[in-house]
Amino acid sequence: MLTLQYIPYIDIELLQSPQRVEKLLRIVKEEKIILLEGRLRPTEEAELIRRTMEEIDDSFKGIEISPLNIKVPEDQAFFRKLHGALLNFLLGNRRGLTIIGPASIVKEIKQDPDKIQLLTEDSSKPKRSSKSAVKK
Repeated sequence: MLTLQYIPYIDIELLQSPQRVEKLLRIVKEEKIILLEGRLRPTEEAELIRRTMEEIDDSFKGIEISPLNIKVPEDQAFFRKLHGALLNFLLGNRRGLTIIGPASIVKEIKQDPDKIQLLTEDSSKPKRSSKSAVKK
């Protein structure tokens, strides 16, 4: 069964970087796909990848991670761009979305301007793939 777990930014906001990484890694090792509100800092993302590499074994194959940024279209009006810049300043890492999943389930995360495709594989049937698309 495919399990998605949404984690609002407020759940990790007060955690120190090591605790954030530990929490996310623990959830992914439970074979859940995380939809994290916001983004990790580059150092946290690097630490998550490093920790993952250390813990790979027969039962844990690693992770797939993809941060999704909210982009302001270039043709927007000046005040709309100013609004977006102000939100970025005030919210920081809360804008956007990060998808993190176990490599045994998530085979690939594709992004294009109109949609996100999460390609998964049923761990009980290793040759079968399915696609899910999420509109941004």
